[in-house]
Parts: sequence; structure tokens; C-alpha cells
Amino acid sequence: MKFRKFLLFLCLTLTFTFAQAQKKKDKKEDDKKVEKAVDAVADAVKDKLKDEKKKAPKDFKDFIDDSAKSQKGMISVYKMAEKWYFEIPDTLLNRDIMAVTRYSKAAAGGGIFGGEEVKRQMLRWEKGQDNNILLRSETVVMASPDSTKPIFQAVKNSNSDPIIGVFDIKALKKGDNEKSSVIEVTDFFNADNQTFSLSPIVKQIHKLAAFKKEASYIEKMSAYPINTEIRTVKTFAVVPPAISLTPVPSVGSYLPSGYDAGVVTLELNTSLILLPKTPMRKRIFDNRIGFFANQYAIFGEESQKSDNEIFAVRWRLEPKNAEDANRQKNGELIEPKKPIIYYIDPATPEKWRKALKAGVDDWQVAFEKAGWKNAIRGEYWPEKDTTMSLEDARFSVIRYFAADIQNAYGPNVHDPRSGEIIESHIGWYHNVMRLLRNWYMIQGAAVDPAARKKTFDDELMAQLVRFVSSHEIGHTLGLRHNMGASSATPVEKLRDKAWLEKNGHTSSIMDYARFNYVAQPEDGITNLFPKIGNYDKWAIQWGYSYLPNTNLKEEKAILNKWTKEAYKNPSLHFGTENSPYDPRYQTEDLSDNAMKASEYGIKNLKRIVPNLISWSKEDGESYKELDELYANVLAQYRRYLGHVIKNIGGIYDTPVTYDMEEEGFTTVPKSTQKEAINFLNAQLFKTPTWLLDQNVLKKIKPESGVEAIKSLQEYALTSLLAGDRAVRLMETGISSKYYTIDDLFTDIDSGLWSEVKTGQVIDIYRRNVQKIYVEKLIDLLKPGKATVVSIPAGALYASNSRVVELEKTDLPSVARGHLESLKASIKKAIPLETDKMSKYHLKDVLQRIDLALDPK
Repeated sequence: MKFRKFLLFLCLTLTFTFAQAQKKKDKKEDDKKVEKAVDAVADAVKDKLKDEKKKAPKDFKDFIDDSAKSQKGMISVYKMAEKWYFEIPDTLLNRDIMAVTRYSKAAAGGGIFGGEEVKRQMLRWEKGQDNNILLRSETVVMASPDSTKPIFQAVKNSNSDPIIGVFDIKALKKGDNEKSSVIEVTDFFNADNQTFSLSPIVKQIHKLAAFKKEASYIEKMSAYPINTEIRTVKTFAVVPPAISLTPVPSVGSYLPSGYDAGVVTLELNTSLILLPKTPMRKRIFDNRIGFFANQYAIFGEESQKSDNEIFAVRWRLEPKNAEDANRQKNGELIEPKKPIIYYIDPATPEKWRKALKAGVDDWQVAFEKAGWKNAIRGEYWPEKDTTMSLEDARFSVIRYFAADIQNAYGPNVHDPRSGEIIESHIGWYHNVMRLLRNWYMIQGAAVDPAARKKTFDDELMAQLVRFVSSHEIGHTLGLRHNMGASSATPVEKLRDKAWLEKNGHTSSIMDYARFNYVAQPEDGITNLFPKIGNYDKWAIQWGYSYLPNTNLKEEKAILNKWTKEAYKNPSLHFGTENSPYDPRYQTEDLSDNAMKASEYGIKNLKRIVPNLISWSKEDGESYKELDELYANVLAQYRRYLGHVIKNIGGIYDTPVTYDMEEEGFTTVPKSTQKEAINFLNAQLFKTPTWLLDQNVLKKIKPESGVEAIKSLQEYALTSLLAGDRAVRLMETGISSKYYTIDDLFTDIDSGLWSEVKTGQVIDIYRRNVQKIYVEKLIDLLKPGKATVVSIPAGALYASNSRVVELEKTDLPSVARGHLESLKASIKKAIPLETDKMSKYHLKDVLQRIDLALDPK
């Protein structure tokens, strides 16, 4: 069509030229000019026809010759004369495809490892103009459910997906049953295309600069029935190091190879995996159950506003046939059409493979609650099967990384249209075992003799590996952290062996309730590990029960009925991982009473500290090991303090719906908040001398522990007197029925200044903490602003924040009142004080208060 328009334009131009020529006096000369113009046009037409013929797609058989190395699959792949070609069937056009790019081999020293995800993006192929194929990137942010309604077109008009590739069609296949287009993709994949390469941010982190095409190449492409794998080697130059005489802020750091060679080479694998033509039916998200979720805006023809449709992220489990579906409906367990399988990376040391696999298999009991048997299992990677690749997006794998990072993580790749999980590559860092050793020794060694060693026996470490494996698998099934699970366990039940054997110390392995640190040596408890609990079984039942013959509205009603019934049992509640004010939702805590649980925990720490030397010693080694373990004791003690502090100014945040009687937000009882401050007065502000074991400290530090204690006390006071906590206390403390900001200062005063009333000597630890407290009270005379965060009812991950000008609240008034009261008490105490350092201290504090109350 464009070429015909071009010819028409030329003809009109010639006509105009002829007409003008007739008006010239010298007709012969004009004729020559016209003739010359006609020849030029004719030559242009010939060139255009030649180009069009050259550009026109060839027949498939004439293009893909016998020299081609071919692979058949979703996208058939051909290699000829060092060039790569895709055969895109027409049936694949406008289908949604998920592209997942991972590191196959990563540069050492940058905290990146082979198997980790680099990028994921939804794509689609479509026919372009002038014999080409377009590749578009898709981002799902809005949709309309009914394509027959006018609003569907309005939504479509608001979604223009970017074109990331344009490919000339080299050849066409025009069979009766199959039509397809052949395109060349060599230069496209051997390039720095952001969709299949590192993001600009990652490049900045590693100081990578220009892509070096001459040192990059396509290693291989593999075609499979529902996916295509592209392995590439990409080389980048690095940002030249700068010379500066003064320190200059710099973004990122060099990879060792980049610093040495000036370039960095990475190996990437991109999986193009076909998403289902008909997306899995969504399961509408419910914030009373902790599933990861996806969302986008929905515009309905009959609706009066746009709605956010939020849906759970989960695997697709379906019966094999209608007969099985009926059997399941009648209460019989059935096997799903496609089970969930996780392979164990063959790079995993053999001694840990069984434990990692067991962590997968542990979830079978949960899926049975949803009506499935053999729905999930771990398998060892078939190393002799050359048709399988660890980066192949069809396979979920627990990848083992040779890294000193003390961690593991469980991500998933899911269909953004429906939440269907496609695959998962769990990251398992070798040094997570170091983390497990430290956790278990500090939390469990008082009870379990097996934990009293520098290096754990393989049997114990395997149990620890299995527990973390189960936790990470839970994430890949769609489950979020349930930080509230452990709060459903009565504190004294944590010392009840029979109860624990039946229920475990937390109702969810998705909680950060590592080990039972409350259990005391005399309790006879030997199993301190979490396991798949009642909440985990309930969550899987909610997410994976098959509910056929229902629409979304009917399904939601059924699930709501189940959830309301489940909420009668506190152990089935979900507690969000991001609540800033609910003391039930905390990491590393246990039980329904943080004060009593922490007191038990401290009793065990007191037993552990004197034994750290004997449990960590090794002839010829420095005391580095002892230093690490003592630091872990301090960290555990600090956690206990944090668990307690969150009760003060705390608000219980319970997800509820209109058809439930419970209140969504309730203030932590006054008695609980007073119990919390009493704990701090007894366990922290009264010097914790048990931490000052000089037999330990003299081997690892030049100091005696004065600053370490001061740091802990300052952390607690900073947190207690933080602006956002003060705002909550002023919001909730509206009568003597509630715990108020004045109550908080009064209770701290009584614990911190007891020597003023008794005339006792004030030692260095108490002098330090008293000065810290006075300075913080003085700061509150001009408190500035506070950012107060809240989670809206029914929110998924989002939170709201507001800025409060504290000078316009009661906070400076209360602070001034307590400074004046303290001033009067100190004035009375100074004449009676006989200890010189104590008197110096009191006079100094008095002068600070005077200057603050009456600046001169």
C-alpha cells in the first residue's frame, strides 16, 4: 500500500512538471529536463522494486536449508552460518510469555551467584507492518473483565505496551495446519537489552559501564514444548576509577574481576515460558490469611468506581479428571494432575541433600488438609539426564550457593494475570549453617547438650537444615511470614513437654520463632524445633482447596465462612510482618507474654555465658569464636528487650470483616504495659551484671563492658521515648483506664532514680543511664516532628504515614513536669550523698536540668 502511494505521488509530480514545461518558451529544453526527470523516477522505481523483492519473505524451504541445526519446540530454533533464528508460529502471536533471566555463572566477590534471578518480564509477539514481527513488553496494571463491553476498549486505549524488538520476517511457512514466521534474533540477544540483561541499578551497584559486544556471544539456545532457553555470555566494561585528594561519595563497588581486568563477564540464562492461554482462576486475597498477592485495577461496565482486584499467589492444583474431582468432593484424598516438585541442586553437599528434600516433603501433611495426596515432593536432580537444565523455567530447584552469606530465601515466579506460580529457584547459601549454629547454641544450649559444641554433629545440623528448608518452601508455596503465630501459645505451655509434642511451640513454621528458648533444663524437653503447624495446614487448605462449579463470588463466600470459623481458634490467626505497633507480631519472639518469655530466656542466657569459653575452644586458635558467640548473646538479649518494649504504646491490630464481632484495633491493656516497664527496670536499668563476665570479656575486648551496657540502655530509652510511641500513648491514653505518657515517665523515674530516694551509692552504670535519660527528657522540651506509621484496615502491604508536630502536643509539657520533679528530688538528695562520684554526678545532672528549664 505504501509503495502504491509512492508511485501515485511520483505520477502527480510528473504531471505537474509536464504542465509547467508547456508554459516555457524553450519547449525542447524543457522536454529534455522532463525526460531526465522521468529517467530518474524510473531508476528510483526499479531500486524500490529491487529492495521490496529483497525484503520480501522467502519460502521456508528456500531459507532454512540442510545446513541448519534445528530444535523443535514452542519456538523452534535454527542455527545457520553462526546466526540464530526463531520460528514463531502464528498460534503463538499475542500469547502471553514470561521471560525469566538468571545468572548461570556470576563474577566472584559481588554477592551474586549462579541460579539467582536477574529479571522477569511478561512479553508477547505480534505481527507488525511491512513484513515484520514485534516483541512487546507487558506490564499488567489494569484490566476489564468483559471484552464485549465498551469500557474494555477504554482500558485498552490506556495500555500501550512498549515495543522492545522489531524483526524482519526472513521466511514464511504456509502449511494447512501450521503457519509461522522465521526471524533472526542473533543481534537482539547478543546485546544489552534491559529486558534480558542487568538493570541500570544493578550496573551502578557493580560499577559496570558500556556493553562490549565483541566480547559477548550467544552460547546456546534450547527449544522445549512450552519454553525456550537462551544462554548468553555478556561482557561489560567498568567505570574507570577516579583519583581524588578528598573523599567523594561513590555509588557501588567494583567486582574483583572488574577491578583487576577492567571488564566483567557474566553468563545469563533467559527462559521464555508460555503462560496458560486461559489464566488460572484467581483466588481473591483475604488479609486474614497470609498469602503473597498480586493486584491490578479492575474497570467494570456496571461499577461506579475502579476497584483493585487483589488475588493470592499459589500453584495450580487440579484433579486429573471428573471422577477424581467427585472422589475428592466426597472426602477422599486424590493426586493432582500436576504435582509440585522441587529438585535438589547436584552442587549440594551429599550430607545435606536428604535434609533439604525432607523439608519439601514435610508439607505433604498440609496439602492433605486441602484434599490432596502426593501433591508436593522433593527429588534429587537426575545428573545423567542431559535434556534437563537447572536454569530451565519448567523446573523448581533448591540452588546451593558457595557463599559466606548467612541466609536462605524462597522466591517464586508467578503469572501476574492470575497469581499462578510457574516455578521457584530457592537460594541456599552455604553459610546459613553458621547462622543456624549460632542461633541454636544461644537459644538451645541450656537445654540441649548437643548444642554445646563449636561444630555440631551432622545429625543435629541436618535437623536445622530441614527446618529452614521447610520455611523457605512455605514462601514458594505463596505463604508470607506469620509473625503472630507464636503469640497464640500460652507462655507456660512452652515448658509443657506433652503439650509441645502435640502442638509445637508455634502454630506456624512461617513465623520467626526459631527455637524454644523458654524451656528450662528441668523441664525435660528435647525437641526445640518448629514444625509444620496448625496455621500452616489451615493456610494451605484455604489456598489450595479445589472448589469447582462456583464463580468468584460464590467461592469467596465459601472461603469467608471457613475463615470466620477458623478465627475462633487463636492458633489459626495471621499476624502481618510489617505492623509497627502490634506486640504480637514480632520476629524471634515466643508466647503470649513477652515479659515472662524473655525472663525465662535470660535465665538460660545466664547459664550459657559462663560456658562460652569451653564450648568454643580449640587449641592454637584465637578467641575470635568466643567473640562471635558473646556478640550473639548480646544480640539475643537485645531481642528480648525489643519484644518487651513494643508492648508500651502498643495497639493490637486484628484483621476483621463486617460480619465479625471483633474490633480491628484495641489498645494493649494498662497492666500489660506496666508489666513491660517493670521488666525493663528489673532486667536492664538495674545493671545486668551477668553480662559482665570478666573471664569472657578479658579474652575478647580491651574494655570491661561499661560502654556495652550503656549502649543497650540507650537503645531502650531511645525506643521508649521515640516520637511515634509518644503519639500512640497520647492517642490511646485518654483516661486513667489506659496507660498514659505520664505513666511511662513516672515508671521510668521510679526505676532509674531509686538511689536518690535511698541515698545509695550510684555506680558508673547507673550514672551513665541516668545522664542518658535526663538528656532525652531535655530534648523533649523541643521535640520537633514525628512520623507516625499506620496500616489501613484491609491493606495488603501498604501503610500510611502522617507527620505530627510534637511541640503542639502534651509531650513537652509532660517532659518539663518530670524534669522539675526530678530537679526537686536531686536537690534534696545532694546534701545527704556521701559518695564523692555520686555527688559529682548529681550536681552535674542538676545543672543540666537548670540550664534546660531556664536557659541563660
